[in-house]
Amino acid sequence: MKRSTDRILTTHVGSLPRPPALIEAFRQRLSGEQLEQVLRDAIDGVVSKQAEIGIDVVNDGEFGKPMSEETDYGAWATYIYDRLAGYELREMNAMDNPLGVILGESKDWLNFREFYEAGGGGVEEGRKEKSFVFPVNTGAVSYTGHNLIQRDIGNFKSALGKVNVTDNFMSAAFTGVQVGPSEYYQSNEEQAVAIAEAMRDEYRAITAAGLNVQIDDPILVNIYEMFYSKNDDVAGFRKWAKGHVDLLNHSLEGVPLDQVRYHLCWGSWHGPHSADIPMKDVIDLMLQINSSQYSFEAANPRHEHEWKVWKDVKLPEGKAIIPGVVTHKTSVLEHPETVADRIVRFANIVGRENVIASTDCGFGGRLHPQLAWAKLASLVEGAKLASEQLW
Repeated sequence: MKRSTDRILTTHVGSLPRPPALIEAFRQRLSGEQLEQVLRDAIDGVVSKQAEIGIDVVNDGEFGKPMSEETDYGAWATYIYDRLAGYELREMNAMDNPLGVILGESKDWLNFREFYEAGGGGVEEGRKEKSFVFPVNTGAVSYTGHNLIQRDIGNFKSALGKVNVTDNFMSAAFTGVQVGPSEYYQSNEEQAVAIAEAMRDEYRAITAAGLNVQIDDPILVNIYEMFYSKNDDVAGFRKWAKGHVDLLNHSLEGVPLDQVRYHLCWGSWHGPHSADIPMKDVIDLMLQINSSQYSFEAANPRHEHEWKVWKDVKLPEGKAIIPGVVTHKTSVLEHPETVADRIVRFANIVGRENVIASTDCGFGGRLHPQLAWAKLASLVEGAKLASEQLW
């Protein structure tokens, strides 16, 4: 993967705003050539728009991952259930709170229960009259999405052939711990191994096609929120997390290290995040993952100060970081000088060639499209200002 050898390169985390025609196609469950034409046109458009704005390391917007609503915080992960045998999507009651189901008895949920139960967090908006689905494991897990991933690869490579950009990536989920119930495996650990080995097929397919793969893994830190934050059990979390990292590395066997970038984030919901595990308690584990580049949140108000952690942590030789310098957590548009300041902080610590400027998380389904593209334009302008200072 490319590095910032003569200027700060720009990228983003993956999900970009879907055009209405694509959302409608998935809503209507179109298939065959009807869907394929809409999808191809959408991917051509989103790759072209990234190049036009000046994003250096582009992707397909994650458009092959179905979104049938304008607001969707989970498409980055739920897409895999169309590509894995062994899962059944079951409808949950419309009055159930999705965040409540996921966060359970987390410290943040307990401390801000009134906020969440009032519909805070951004996830419940538009769901008042709707039910939602949750995956239940009902059988042996295996990868069945070979045709779908080859479709996505083909559409993306076709679009790349029409633009001039520096580098590329496609994102793929790593759901090493299934937070939903299993009716087949005896333990979460047993199910986790099956998922990890199944998803390896997708990672290998992407890199075999000459593309770079981004592993999406908010689970690494979200598990602390879900199961360990109530008792501030950092030691227990780190014991679990070490096994999670080992499992991810197992999943990456046979995937070229120099084609892997890893994304960690603390979740996209717009809540207090008061109980997020600090970066200092997980950074050493993240750096054990077999990846060339590491993407993480660094622009949202809960984690922006954590750039200082890199003063005490040595970035391994040959590795690069992809800090978020614009965020999905607020509708305030970052000024390019603010973006530049954030970039320069990291560059002064780890070296300018080891920094690629990015977003905190995906924008698609989380920000209004006009704002999402404006934030990406500010990212590009901020990287230019930073490059003027650093070179």
